[in-house]
Formats: sequence, structure tokens, C-alpha cells
Amino acid sequence: MSRAEEDALAHARGTNAQNHEPESQLAVQWARIRGHLQSEVGDVEYRTWLRQMTLGGLEGDEITVRLPTRFLRDWVRSHYGDRLTALWIAENRAVRRVEIRVGAGVQMTPISEPLSAPPSAAPRQTQATIASVATAPQPVPSVRPEERLDAPLDPRFTFDSFIVGKPNEFAYACARRVAEKPASQGFNPLFLYGGVGLGKTHLMHAIAWELTNPTQTPGESRQPVTVAYMSAEKFMYRFIAAIRARSTMEFKEQLRSVDVLMVDDLQFLIGKDATQEEFFHTFNALVDAGKQIVVSSDKSPSDLSGLEDRVRTRLGCGMVADLHATTFELRMSILEAKAARAGVPVPPKVMEFLAHKITTNVRELEGALNRLIAHANLFGRSVTLETTQEVLHDILKAHDRRVTIEEIQRKVAEHYNIRLTDMASARRARAVARPRQVAMYLAKQLTSRSLPEIGRKFGNRDHTTVMHAVSRVSELMERDSGFSEDVELLRRMLES
Repeated sequence: MSRAEEDALAHARGTNAQNHEPESQLAVQWARIRGHLQSEVGDVEYRTWLRQMTLGGLEGDEITVRLPTRFLRDWVRSHYGDRLTALWIAENRAVRRVEIRVGAGVQMTPISEPLSAPPSAAPRQTQATIASVATAPQPVPSVRPEERLDAPLDPRFTFDSFIVGKPNEFAYACARRVAEKPASQGFNPLFLYGGVGLGKTHLMHAIAWELTNPTQTPGESRQPVTVAYMSAEKFMYRFIAAIRARSTMEFKEQLRSVDVLMVDDLQFLIGKDATQEEFFHTFNALVDAGKQIVVSSDKSPSDLSGLEDRVRTRLGCGMVADLHATTFELRMSILEAKAARAGVPVPPKVMEFLAHKITTNVRELEGALNRLIAHANLFGRSVTLETTQEVLHDILKAHDRRVTIEEIQRKVAEHYNIRLTDMASARRARAVARPRQVAMYLAKQLTSRSLPEIGRKFGNRDHTTVMHAVSRVSELMERDSGFSEDVELLRRMLES
């Protein structure tokens, strides 16, 4: 029985008794359907979109399938709804319709179940087990501390899917080194830091995938590696649970038996003195035993005021690698790679607009593109600058700010590859005069400055010159669609 079939069988046995058929029969049918889907779409697609499906039940001739979010519901309904219906009809003659709804669902994977294999490989019984913990905040657990801390890593977060550029190439290289040779001198601990959405968690997941499913080269033999991945918050909750259950020794032994400990968002431990104490001793025990530590935070160790000095000193004694804010080129590469994987054509001008608009958070950038792609698939519409502005109005509004004439001049000069000084010069060559007119037009559209004020910013030109520029650009935009798109793109980038 496949993994999908086991998941479905475990869940369907627990559905309520409102079905008109025996629960065991529905469970078997649901398991077979999920198994068919997994074999048809592949492991990556299945884990990304279909694994979170749960069986709601059978009412008359209608089967209900639940998904945890509206986005997932819409995506599955659009891409797999017909196939789900066909599979159910083939399995159960009483079924005529399949309704896909949003619902809380039930966790289908037991906490003690081994972690799934990464997207590029089938599950390996001989590989090491990951003890991973979801990073989302959860209530203090009541489970026994000796239970395994399993939760699937994100199958999208591998080294192959990480887009490398100047702002993150050093952190990427360090992560690769740790994945290939854990506990190497000078790389233990590995401390990754940077702002929100720059790739810290992606690199940590990638390290974990590679350590437990290493890429083998001919003649190479790598020893099994056990990895414990968790958020700092989860570390604290598990520690508190162990104290309450009077089983701190089991908790300590469990963590200190791994080969690699990975703790995400360490800044959460600031102010948590008892948890810091336990982390410090766990850290020392593992490093002294030649085990690897990987930690991430939003600041460098020296800037984590609130952490004990001894903890900060220990964290800074290995390799510290930061992920800088992304460049325009890196953001474009990320968008191009994501659009290619999705198989949806996204015009370069739209990607340029997004790369200029959303500059601080890659997660938000990818989320914006996801929303555009989902909108295009759900409604069968092509992606354009106009639909982008419509679909992402809330994100774009959050980035709105006041534009200055100086910014307009600089952006237009960069776009048309002329010198900034040409904006105020007396040069009348078309290659200079046309961009200058565009800048005047945008200054009139995007600022509250008067025509004389705008003229003064462009080399003390008369207000009638500005009026002529605005009129000329408006006329050209009506006649030349390519020119109009250029001006519109500049306007939207300036409003970012």
C-alpha cells in the first residue's frame, strides 16, 4: 500500500458515522483514490496540493472532500476536481458528485510516523529519520516528551529550488558545505541570519533534506545522519512539557542523541532564561561530541541583545553567514524560476513591476506571483499589468508612498540609460529630450507640484515647456502601445 493510501485509510477510519456505507469500505475506497492520484501526478505535486485532503463523508450520492484553506480548495477544485469525481464514480457506484469544501480536517499523519522523502526521491527505509517540528506557534503539548517530534519539511525547500545571487551566495555556500560535511572545523555552529523572507528557513530545510537523502557520487559511502529540526518556540514548549511531566532527562537524551540539531528563529529565546540555559547545555553537549549545530535568527549573534553573553559567544564561534536584502536581478531570477515551474506565461513587464514593487520580502514576492497564477488558472485570464494591479491591489496599496520629482528623474534616466544630469541639461537630441518629456509627464501625474515648480526642477524651464511635454507624451501614448506600456510601467514602479 502506498503512503497516500495509508494516510487516507488512517483518516477515513476516523470519519463520523453519517455515511451510508460502512466506514471501512469508504476508507478503503478513499485510500485507493489517493493512491491513484499520487501515482498519476507524482510525489512533488501530490505533497504540494493533495496531501492535505481529508474525507468529509458520503451523503446520498455526494462525497465531501475537505481542504484546510480556500486557496487549496480552489486550486484542487480547478485542477483535480474532474479527476476526483471520475475516480470516486469508478470506486463507488452510489457516488455521482464530489464536493470540495474548506474544513479544519484531521491530521492524517501520526506524530510518530517517519518523515516523507524529499521531492526528488522515494521514501528510503535505510535513510536516517528527521525529528522535525513545525515552526508555527502551538499550544504547550500534552504528549509524552519521549514521543518523536515529527512534522513534514516543506518539499519545495531544497538546494535545487534555492535561487542564488550576490546577496545570499555566501550563506548558500556555507549551507552546502554543512550538508556535505557536517561538523567540519570552522562551520560548527553555522549561524544564518537575515530579515524576514530572505531564505533562512529555506536553507535550513535544504540542509535537512540533503543530510537525510544525500546525493551519492560513485564510490562514495555516507553514514546515516539523524537530524532534529525545530523552531526555538517549539524547543521551549517541548522543554516546558518535559518539566511538567517530570521527564526532562528523556527530553535531554532525545535531543543529545542526534547528529545535527537545527533551531530556527533563535531570537524567540530572548528573555526565556530557563530555556536559554537548557539550550546552552544542549549546544555544548552536542558540539563537544562532534555533532553539528545550525541556527537561524533575524540578527547576528552580537546584535541579539537579551541573550546571555555565553550563548552569544558560543553562537559566534563558528561560521556566521548573513542573507542580505535582495537585488532587482535576484528578485527577477526568483520570479522567472517560479513562473517557469508553474507553467503559466507571465510577461516580463509584469515580473519587472513586481520586482520593483516588492523589494524587502521574498516570501511576499512569491506569494504575490502565486496569487496572480492562481487567478489566471481559475478564471482563464492572461496575466497583464492591469490584472496584476487589480488582483494585488491590497499588497500594492500597502507599498504606496509619496513620489518626488528627484526620484522620477532618477528612475526615468535609469530606464532610458541616460545621465541624470541630462534631465536639467540644454541637450535637445531625441534620445535625451523624449525621456525628459516622460519625466515631466510623470512629475505632473504623480506629484502635487505646479507646472512652474516642475519646470524649475528640469533646468529652470518655463511652465509652457512642461505643458508641451505632458501633451506630447499623452499623444504618443495614444498612438504607440509600446511607448504607452513603457510609461505605465515607469509610473507603477515609481508608486512602489
